[in-house]
Amino acid sequence: MVEYMKEIATGDQELSVEERNLLSVAYKNVIGAHRAWWRVVSSCEQKEEQKGKETKIIDDFRQKIEAGLQDICHDILNVLEKHLIPKLEKPSAEAAAAAKDSADPSELSESIVFYYKMKGDYYRYLAEFTTDDKRKEAAEQSLQAYQFASDEATSKLPPTHHIRLGLALNFSVFYYEILNSPERACQLAKQAFDDAIADIDSITEERSKDYALIMQLLRDNLTLWTNNDEPEQA
Repeated sequence: MVEYMKEIATGDQELSVEERNLLSVAYKNVIGAHRAWWRVVSSCEQKEEQKGKETKIIDDFRQKIEAGLQDICHDILNVLEKHLIPKLEKPSAEAAAAAKDSADPSELSESIVFYYKMKGDYYRYLAEFTTDDKRKEAAEQSLQAYQFASDEATSKLPPTHHIRLGLALNFSVFYYEILNSPERACQLAKQAFDDAIADIDSITEERSKDYALIMQLLRDNLTLWTNNDEPEQA
C-alpha cells in the first residue's frame, strides 16, 4: 500500500482528502511497527547492559531496526518536501481553478496543516532514536514544521477541527518526549483542550467521533504526564 500511495502522491495532481488519509495510514502502519520493535529491543538491551551481559546481538538487531526507521522516515519526508508541499505552494492550473471554485475556503489550510504535521511527526520519529547532531537537526526540523502547522491551524481552522486537535496532540508529545519540556507540553495540550471545549457547539455530527477520540487522548496525556508515563499520540 505504501508504494501504491507513494506513486499517487508523487504524481502531478494534488491528493484528494481520501488519498491524503490513505497515504498517512499506509506510512503510519509501517513506521508504527518499527517504532514498537525499536522500543522493545532497546529496553531489552538496557536490561542486559545493567546485568553486565553481552549485548552485541541485540545491538546489531537494534541498528537494523534503526536503519529501517531512517529509510521509512526519509522516504515519506522526501514525498512531503519534494512533491506534496511544493504542490500546495505552487498549485497546478487545475488545482488552482478547483480551489477558486471551492465552497470551503479551509480546504487549502487543511492540507497545509496536514502535511506540515506529517513532516513534524516523521522528523520527531527520527529524533527518537538518533543522537548528537543528527538528533538536534531532526528536532529542529520537527519543531519548525509543527510550529508552521500550528500557526496556520490557529489562524485558519476552528479549535474543534480534528486536524488542528491532532496537531496539538502530537506537538505536545514532541515537547514532552523530545525537548523534555513537560510544562510546555501540558500548556499546549491544555490550551487545545480548553479552546475546543469553548467551541464545542461548532462540532458537526460527521466529526464528533474524531473530536471525542482526540480530546480523550489530550486528557489522558495531561493525566499521564503527571505520573511520568508514556503519552498517547495521533
